[in-house]
Amino acid sequence: MSNINKAVGDHNDTLPEVSSQEEPDPLTTLSLLLIGIFLSLLIFLSIAGNILVCVAIYTDRGLRKIGNLFLASLAIADLFVAALVMTFAVVNDLLGYWLFGPQFCDTWIAFDVMCSTASILNLCAISLDRYIHIKDPLRYSRWVTKRVAIFSIAGIWLLAALISFVPISLGLHRPPLPLVYHAGDLEYPTCALDLTPTYAIVSSCISFYVPCIVMLGIYARLYCYAQKHVKSIKAVTRPLTSPSIPAVHPSSSPYHVSDHKAAITVGVIMGTFLLCWVPFFCVNIVAAFCKTCIPGMAFKILTWLGYSNSAFNPIIYSIFNTEFREAFRRILTAHYPPCCCKGYSSVTITLGETKPRIGDQMKQNGRRDFSPRSSVGSLRQIRVNSTDKVMNEEISAI
Repeated sequence: MSNINKAVGDHNDTLPEVSSQEEPDPLTTLSLLLIGIFLSLLIFLSIAGNILVCVAIYTDRGLRKIGNLFLASLAIADLFVAALVMTFAVVNDLLGYWLFGPQFCDTWIAFDVMCSTASILNLCAISLDRYIHIKDPLRYSRWVTKRVAIFSIAGIWLLAALISFVPISLGLHRPPLPLVYHAGDLEYPTCALDLTPTYAIVSSCISFYVPCIVMLGIYARLYCYAQKHVKSIKAVTRPLTSPSIPAVHPSSSPYHVSDHKAAITVGVIMGTFLLCWVPFFCVNIVAAFCKTCIPGMAFKILTWLGYSNSAFNPIIYSIFNTEFREAFRRILTAHYPPCCCKGYSSVTITLGETKPRIGDQMKQNGRRDFSPRSSVGSLRQIRVNSTDKVMNEEISAI
């Protein structure tokens, strides 16, 4: 949240006096240009990815599920972070002063706090929704209805607005003495937020620490439940033994593949979230009590690291899902010329020609092979395929 960044960075670093006749350093100019390009690319990826998620959920009937309402809310929150917060943060951080007026400064800071908080709370709601869906799928449709989901999302945004717009409207974000950026004889205002320790602790707990503890507990239980589910399926679908059928190697069985995929999915989800937000909120608490303990440049880097979570969320929560991948592919290739889709049509023709060939071969033989070897192998294949389908559904829900 660059709202806190602006206060700490400006309090920690004394802004230098810049002479009006001094020429800018070419190295500094090049560094700012490269940083601006990198941050602009991050903003573009975040906006494009979250818009793609919203369009996919809106246009694809298969994605219009109750659980995906939380994904849509997350995408909207991350879209607001990129469009309403990150775009102005780039200008503010690169120039070193606020260019858009004092009234819009308050609005921008409020949106910064609200959208970042809503994004994290939506992540927590998604983890809780998926836990209920996996733990008790039979009662999921009764507990998580469309009305419950809409009221939950409304509560998330209301809570995010209460801890952002209300304190800012009461003037809790303003320091006693406004910070001013001096450039020669000119003075430029800064957009700063000086947090009291009490407000910093309360807002950080609501925005991050409580949702983070909930998510850690939920995903830990999800992973343990996935491992337990894999073991139970192993016990039910033990490989059938036959002298004429070779045994399946354990390392290549679908159980180990699914278990490994579940571990990777949970690790990516929690690892990315913790990597992006833990450093910022730890420094946030320290900076509330000690204004000179955190360098301004370090605070800016950690702030943008938290912003980057809005670009990673569409990848983690959507790209890893097969249904979203197919929807994205359909959206991105919808207006392409027919010559670009030859690969898909050729696959369809090949699959269509395969079935008649198999039927003709069976007719030529005049009978089907119902030997013990083929029947046992078919039974094993059916059980392995059904097991793999069940585990894929469980892991995709994570």
